[in-house]
Amino acid sequence: MTTTTHDVLAGEFVASPALAAHLQTVLVGLLELQSQAKQAHWTVVGPNFRSIHLELDEIVDAARDYADSVAERMRALEAVPDGRTATVATTTTLDAFPAGEVVVERVVALIADRILAVVNAIRAVHDEVDDQDPTSADILHTILEGLEKQRWMLAAQLRHGS
Repeated sequence: MTTTTHDVLAGEFVASPALAAHLQTVLVGLLELQSQAKQAHWTVVGPNFRSIHLELDEIVDAARDYADSVAERMRALEAVPDGRTATVATTTTLDAFPAGEVVVERVVALIADRILAVVNAIRAVHDEVDDQDPTSADILHTILEGLEKQRWMLAAQLRHGS
């Protein structure tokens, strides 16, 4: 028997394959963001190192928490999240983070770009998620609000006053 979002398993709402795929896309983006921000945390060098180093850990923590929320929502809907490294590596849409030491300004620009890519991926699936499951869409709203704030705070460091 094929299930849809309207089918019931023991009286519970079950994710359609499309809903599960959209949430999986968000999960992969968040896991890759977490990994890249941690890599940046370890390899950043240059002026304002300490503040960027600490801010990157805040981004890592947020991405990890958001990924956990998405994965647990998937499980609540009887979908199976796949956060294995091979899956993330083969399905991520984020560009690879450069190897070696990376100067502060470039790290800030790269991670701000990665956050924006995840935000855009979430926005791309949002309406379909909302049509099928407003509760999952609420989780995406929270993630969008947090990531957009993180991106603003990070990218503001590249701006110069008028």
